[in-house]
Amino acid sequence: MKHLQRTLPAFAGILLFLAVWYGVCRMELVNPYVLPSPQKVLDTFLQMCASGEIFQDISISLIRVLKGFSIAFVLAFLLGMMRAVFPASGPYFEYLVQFFRSVPPLSMIPLLILWCGIGETTKVIIIVLASFFPMYLNIVKGFTGCDPKLLEVGDMFGYGKREKFLKIALPYASADILVGMRVGLGYSWRAIIGAEMVAASTGLGHLILFAQQMSRTDKVIAGIFVIGAAGCITDRVFGLIIGKLLKGRYENGWN
Repeated sequence: MKHLQRTLPAFAGILLFLAVWYGVCRMELVNPYVLPSPQKVLDTFLQMCASGEIFQDISISLIRVLKGFSIAFVLAFLLGMMRAVFPASGPYFEYLVQFFRSVPPLSMIPLLILWCGIGETTKVIIIVLASFFPMYLNIVKGFTGCDPKLLEVGDMFGYGKREKFLKIALPYASADILVGMRVGLGYSWRAIIGAEMVAASTGLGHLILFAQQMSRTDKVIAGIFVIGAAGCITDRVFGLIIGKLLKGRYENGWN
């Protein structure tokens, strides 16, 4: 019953959105070229599924997202760990992190093309830049927020710095680390269109941009829905993993 109570409002919201969309198209308030009907978008999506092009683009974009996300997590974890284990190191790079956090990843595209060309490296770096900062901030929050009394207990047991980090600080910070990874994964999907703007010939971002150049609004909308659905699915999977690992010890606004 609880699961039903949570899913019914979601379905109601989706149905209301589709009903408004259908009503606007039915009454011809907007030119069909600008806003095709839900039926037209669905037919286009089914055609893309039948041809197999959409599945190829999804798999390519997913691989790029996972590559960029994995690299960003490793860098964020190492930097966050350094910040926690060696607090004096923070001032040396904290302002640089805050500076680059304010720079939109898309603004780096011209420079990345000059440095790395138009290959996969540039696309992955854009995703890294988008997903690194939310993960880093959550990892630092988890490590630096560790209860000092727990560390004092570690001192009583004769733990060294390494043992206190592995047995106390890391388990304490696990909730923030996992939530930061979940947020970072969402940012990775948000960056995929920008990443695939860089002379890509495959991927969901390329699909949308090519459809726009061909004036296929229905295909653009179908591509947007596919990206949103892929992001929602990966987010829910990650949310289930967090729930299993933390066994309900951490609540957030996404449940």
